[in-house]
Amino acid sequence: MIRIAVYPSGKSMDTPITRRDVLRVGAASAGALGLTFGKCDASAKPQAARACILLMLVGGPSQLETWDPKPNAPAEVRGPFGSIATSVPGIRIGELLPASARIADRLTIIRSVYHDAPAVHEAGLQLLQTGHLAPGNSEPPHVGARVRSQESGVRSQGSPFVILPTRIGNMGLALSNGQSAGNLGDACRPAIDASYIHHLSSRDRDRYGKTAFGDACARSIQLVEQGSRCIVVNMFDTVYDRVTWDCHAQRPGFPSTLDDYRRTLCPTFDRAFSTLVNDLHDRGMLDETLIVAMGEMGRTPRLNANGGRDHWTGCWSIAMAGGGVRGGQVIGASDRFASEPSRNPVRCEQVAASIGHALGIIDLSPATGLFV
Repeated sequence: MIRIAVYPSGKSMDTPITRRDVLRVGAASAGALGLTFGKCDASAKPQAARACILLMLVGGPSQLETWDPKPNAPAEVRGPFGSIATSVPGIRIGELLPASARIADRLTIIRSVYHDAPAVHEAGLQLLQTGHLAPGNSEPPHVGARVRSQESGVRSQGSPFVILPTRIGNMGLALSNGQSAGNLGDACRPAIDASYIHHLSSRDRDRYGKTAFGDACARSIQLVEQGSRCIVVNMFDTVYDRVTWDCHAQRPGFPSTLDDYRRTLCPTFDRAFSTLVNDLHDRGMLDETLIVAMGEMGRTPRLNANGGRDHWTGCWSIAMAGGGVRGGQVIGASDRFASEPSRNPVRCEQVAASIGHALGIIDLSPATGLFV
């Protein structure tokens, strides 16, 4: 049976959420780090990848239209699009990602990500990027800020922690979006790289799709080459009054529809993401550069009355490549409606810990097993 997404204390998605709701869940989950899945060794030495590129798909892409299609589900669950075969026999993804399908042998797809916090954007953004929900008025530091704090005395041409093109802004609540230095202080703040187009050749811009997201992905490789360790690419800085992955199909305010997935969102992501993976591979940099493409939540298994999908944190999918991740595999599985994990559930905190493990952060949490 498909669950109805609810907020704390049985609140529905039409009920306002208070700061107290989020903080209560944050306090309850303070000890969640250290949970493991698969085979792992908590004493294992971190991988210490050269760099990590985090592609933040702000708004939360639908798992059913991207990495976890359900072609045999009823139409109101399946949605308007089909699935396609990939370069790995037995693995199928959404038909809107054909270029990604061709490089599936270089990808790890995780189909069982979830969290138990309120179904608001800020909760997922904090958990995936910091491993914590912020208790009280504090802000947990981004994994990139932790990298910067560990390399305070290291000289390199590039800043250790960079965000393109700007930090995430208003997502609905006056809460952290997980992209600050937190208590690590101003010295560990991210460098903002908003004027990167003049660094790019016309050829590179064309190959990546000549979009803001594509340009940022192309720039991220240059930053890795210059010595940056953690590069965050925010596909959007808000979900209000523009086309984003937040496909409520609700005007005014949240106009994005699944047709926007077909027309712009998936083609933009698919071209830039696949080109990024291929470029890193061709330059011999993929093995030491971790790429993570993730949104802060998934979407409801059933279409809403407008033909869109609302917030859903019970189960969604992310994709990884490089940096010690074995390609051509799927980790975890969802049930027949992509509503909850059916095998190997992966908490958001574990994703953050895995990123930290790859970057050699020894104080974030134990190894989670993604890289063994």
